[in-house]
Amino acid sequence: MGLGVLEGMKPSQVDGFEVGWRDDQGEHRLPLADAVSVPFEDGRPVRSFPSYRGQRHFPGLYWSSTTCGHVGFESWLERDHAMLLDFTPEVTGLLSQPLWLSWKDDRGKRVSHAPDYFARFEDGRGLMVDCRPLDRIDARSAAKFAAAQAACEAAGWGYRVVGEVDPVRMANVRWLAGYRHPRYGADEGLVARLLALFSVPSPLVTQVALLGDPIVVLPAMFHLLWLGRLAADLSRPLSDATLVSPAEIR
Repeated sequence: MGLGVLEGMKPSQVDGFEVGWRDDQGEHRLPLADAVSVPFEDGRPVRSFPSYRGQRHFPGLYWSSTTCGHVGFESWLERDHAMLLDFTPEVTGLLSQPLWLSWKDDRGKRVSHAPDYFARFEDGRGLMVDCRPLDRIDARSAAKFAAAQAACEAAGWGYRVVGEVDPVRMANVRWLAGYRHPRYGADEGLVARLLALFSVPSPLVTQVALLGDPIVVLPAMFHLLWLGRLAADLSRPLSDATLVSPAEIR
């Protein structure tokens, strides 16, 4: 996927950074200036996650409805942010540990950093994400994050360092993620009726009950909330009285 982000940019703006990545053809390394159009989201993780008895983090795999495949995480914080990226309708691609970014520091020492995620948006934009509780960013990590931000700015990508998420919003997103699989939207007739039913803001359970047994109907409605085809205020706990409305920008 070509981004055309280097048009009008002087080569010196991306000098010093190199990128290494993996795909089905093997391993690759290029200067950043020559790699900005690489579809990193379609590659393979450049490193694996260790798993051992007594470790403090909780690595695992999250099934992404965006990619219809698994995305790795090293901690619950990373899992939450993978879920939030998956929940973002504009995101079309997502990969964990997508690349090695390397450069020389002020002493001439080669430094490498593998960001936690690379996401691609439907308009072609790239986004690199590092997950770290903001009170646990030490000087070494801060220097790496600053270099990663500089590289992303040069390449025309977005860059974020993200910490803990609002617990209420995250609890709601985790709940909706339980209905992210396409099977919950397989009944096209039910989906059409739900979209018509919530054409104006209405209480969640009261309206759903008009279509039948809530146990049958609610999963499809939660799936539509996950997709962003229906909307609700996720800053407050979801409840029977939550107002569900037509789709809007989340």
